[in-house]
Amino acid sequence: MPPSFTGSRKFVSFDIRQLRYALAAADHGSFYRAARALDVEQSTLSRNILRLERVIGARLFSRSRAGVAMTIAGAAFIRSARPMVANADRMVATTRAAGQGRAGSLMVGHNSSVSAGNLRATVLAWQNSNPDVDFEMVEANRGALLAGLDTGHVDLAILMGEAGHDGYRREPFWSERILIALPAEHSLARRDTVHWTDLRAERFVLPAADPGPDIRDMLVGRLSTSGAQPDIRINQTSRETVLSLLGAGRRLSIVCEGSIGTRYPDVVYRPVHGEQGSALTGYSGYWRDDNANPPLKRFLTFIQNRFALSFELTAPFSERGSSPSGGELS
Repeated sequence: MPPSFTGSRKFVSFDIRQLRYALAAADHGSFYRAARALDVEQSTLSRNILRLERVIGARLFSRSRAGVAMTIAGAAFIRSARPMVANADRMVATTRAAGQGRAGSLMVGHNSSVSAGNLRATVLAWQNSNPDVDFEMVEANRGALLAGLDTGHVDLAILMGEAGHDGYRREPFWSERILIALPAEHSLARRDTVHWTDLRAERFVLPAADPGPDIRDMLVGRLSTSGAQPDIRINQTSRETVLSLLGAGRRLSIVCEGSIGTRYPDVVYRPVHGEQGSALTGYSGYWRDDNANPPLKRFLTFIQNRFALSFELTAPFSERGSSPSGGELS
């Protein structure tokens, strides 16, 4: 029958604070100078080092009126203690950063181009200010993005236009100009701006993917007259393919401002105006109120400050990011 080791081992127990005191004493060669550096009483430091020596069963320092010097055992112990304290510091810093949203991960979904416009500028500014957050973006139709909010794969969806949002939090973020994309040889290309009324006889091509259906509905609402519907073709291609082939055809397309960072041969963009000036489309953020991911709160606060918004953030964030009642490692 194999021997039992129950109770045969004595577990050594000491805390990070005692290791910090020992490292400071080793670095300064004096309990007095170490205590001053750590802003503690000398008696507190020496008492904790004595307890540490008793726990490990070896004297770490030889004491004299000139100060302290490490013993052979003490030098070996201090070499091992340094990475332990450094790892503990990194662990605390990483955990604190994650709780404050300065670390961790964030997934943002969108259904429009990010070659220009507010979304691109916001994302670049956020990444520059929060380099330790693992930030990812996914482009998909709104249905897929809203489903991602349900499953937790997407933290925030930034969508152009309106979307059904039962069960989701929705807040308007910003607006951007609507532009007409047209062949460079088209007669309207010679104008600085184009009005909706100029487009009633034109033919359009839009992508089937988002935000094509929203743009189609907008064109129907803006250009329909006396029962006549605008001529709109929906292609089962991406908006990039639609725009890349536009210069060789006679149809026009509608894009948001976020799309004009990419240029295509023989295609030009012109802003569309209505009766009140520039035609605009809105962008809104959608998220779940019970999503307590700290980087999400930090990103939403970043958007609030950037665009002077005033929506309130709900309780899960403060619960997730609150400090525990116990003390910290010091």
